[in-house]
This record gives sequence, structure tokens and C-alpha cells, in this order.
Amino acid sequence: MASIADSLAQWAAELDPGEDDLALAQLSLVDTAAVALAAREHPLSEIAAGLPDAARWAAVGHVLDFDDLHLESTTHISVVTVPAVLATGGDARAYLAGAGVMARLGTALGWPHYRAGWHATCTAGAPAAAVAAGTALGLSTEQLATAMALAVPAAGGVQNAFGTYAKSLQVGFAAQAGVRAARLAQAGATADPSALDAWLELVGGAGQLDLAGPAVPGGRAIKVYPCCYAMQRPIAALRDIRHDIRREVRSVRVSTPKPTVKPLIHDRPGTGLEGKFSLPYAVATALLDDYPDFAAFTDDAVNREPAQRLLRQVEVTYTPGEEGLLTGEVEIEVEHGGPALRVRLAQPPGAPSRPPTDAELREKFAACGADVPTLLAEADWESVRALLGRTFPRTGTVE
Repeated sequence: MASIADSLAQWAAELDPGEDDLALAQLSLVDTAAVALAAREHPLSEIAAGLPDAARWAAVGHVLDFDDLHLESTTHISVVTVPAVLATGGDARAYLAGAGVMARLGTALGWPHYRAGWHATCTAGAPAAAVAAGTALGLSTEQLATAMALAVPAAGGVQNAFGTYAKSLQVGFAAQAGVRAARLAQAGATADPSALDAWLELVGGAGQLDLAGPAVPGGRAIKVYPCCYAMQRPIAALRDIRHDIRREVRSVRVSTPKPTVKPLIHDRPGTGLEGKFSLPYAVATALLDDYPDFAAFTDDAVNREPAQRLLRQVEVTYTPGEEGLLTGEVEIEVEHGGPALRVRLAQPPGAPSRPPTDAELREKFAACGADVPTLLAEADWESVRALLGRTFPRTGTVE
């Protein structure tokens, strides 16, 4: 019986992308590049400057938490695979091969893996990056399976990192691990492909993968706010009623299935990064800011007195629901001295079933920098590779 690595490698080698697949790849490239460029002045861009290309570009592409998400696998699918492809001179097909493997591995790992505290972007990401890089390098089917096995030792990452630089750095480590594994396989390194099967079982995966359907089954969720995906729905819900609030807010009651807020580990955030993983701060920024952009997730914004006051007024109750970040719906009630305002929402803008509009994409890319929409209007893989190389050049060496 073929190992999981052998099956995935065969699927990747035979992948023949259709028009919808290629359109998805193009938006993934542009979206990933835009949010990386938005981090040009972020302190992490200097901290990570000594890392190899894939690690460096993935880290800066994730630090603002504005990159896309594959909901079924709970993975930031493009910020790992796009840098791995760019670092090895690949194209849309290499991206789709890696992203498709990542979606399927992450889905096989399932919600229990995420609930246990693993960062699935990193665990599923390292073997997937090996496929992305290996496809770009022209590896054979057997070499792709070997590369996945060689990436297994680096397939780790935990949610305790959320709210710190470690979260984006461990995403960078996953991308670079895949590139390293692919290059080693290309050079003739050997490994037992069944190592991927053993790893999947050890970290709680189901072990059965569905190789049917489009390259990336389920598509991706595109963020319209620069914070954890678990905050997109409550922010969007409150933005629908914020202009109806005429008096000082007295309390905000949020009712949601508990799995939908699993990543939101900071109830009393004190930094901008912690604010990106805080349900109470999702309420605060949605009510205080016209558009929760990068300025809403600075240390000063999180610590402003009105925001800190609102944090203390948020009450959260959990309702029954299936596992997943968009299970059920969120219901929010705002007491503000007049009749209580109530709102419910199931699908936020940017969800796969509610794709971002052209206006929402323009607003997002404009927030990433005044020149970003122009730079990315006709972006291709080689031009983006050159652009990231100029914007985030490697200075020094951190191996």
C-alpha cells in the first residue's frame, strides 16, 4: 500500500490546473505579496533580515496577520507556500501543488490537532512547502515523497506563540524547512516516505486524504481586517450596527460557539500583537474605529483608555456548535442606554462563500501601502520574487 507521501507526491506530479485553480493562485500571490509589503517598516523585517529567502518572506508576510486562510485545515495556506515557490523560482502550478498538499494534510490533522494547541500552519506547512519547492525545482515523484519525509523533523509549531513574533517566525521556519528538504532531496538525500504516515498518526491525524476535487478544496478565506481570522466575524457583525449606537456603551454580550474563538487567547491585551488575538479587543476596535486597519493594532491603540474600558464590558457566553472557526454564527447584544442593539452573523466578508468584492480588495491593498495596488496590478511570480528581494534583502546570516 502506498504511503501518504507517495500518494500526495503522485497527485502533485500529475496536477493539471484549470482556470479556476490558476485564478486562485494569482489572487494568492497578490494577496500574500501585498501583506508582506505592508510590513516593510515593521520591526520584524529587520529582525528576520538574516534568514534565508523563504523564511524571511514568510515571516514578514505573516506578522501583520492579514494573509489568507484555508478554513477546513485551519492553516494560513499561502504565506507558507508562496514564499517557498518564490525562493525556488517556481510558478502558479508549484504553488497549487504545495497549497493542495497543505490543505489536505491540514484537513487530515483536523480540529482535534488544532484544539490540542498545535499551530497547523507550521505542522502541515513544512511538508507542503517541500512539495511547493520540489515542484518548482522539477523533482521527480519519488523525490517529492522523499522531500516530505525530510521535512517531518521541522513540522511543528504551537499556539502559545500567538501574540508574539514567534508566531510569524515559526511560519517562516516551516517555509524554509520545505525548501531545505526539497534541495536535499534534489541533491540525492534519502528518506523513508512512510515517516509522514508515522508523523501524521503521532500528531493526531486521521490518516486518510481525499485527493479529488480542485487543487485547493474549499478555496481560501481572504481577510479584510489585519488580525486573527477568529476576529473577522465579530468585527464585521458590530460594524453593521456601530452607527446606531448613540450613547455610551454599557455592556456588550457576545454569544458564539467556543471553537470559533479558540485562537483568541488574550482577554486583556496589552500590545498590538496581543490585540490581534483578543475577542474583547475585536469588540473595542469594531466600535471605536471607522475601519480596523493597521493603526488599530498598535500598542498605543490597544492601550487607549476607551479601548481598555470596553474590554472590561465584554461578556462572552458559548453556545453548542460543531468544531471550526466559522461554525454556527455569532450573536452580539450592545447595551447603550437606549433599546439594546442585536446583530447576528454567520459568514464575514472574505469567507469562501462570501468572496471579497473588488472594492474590499482595493481597500485592503490600499491599506497595505499607497503604491501596492499599482505594483501588483499585473504581478507575476518572477516580478513578485524580484520585488520582495529588493524590499526585504538578506542582510547578515541566521541559519
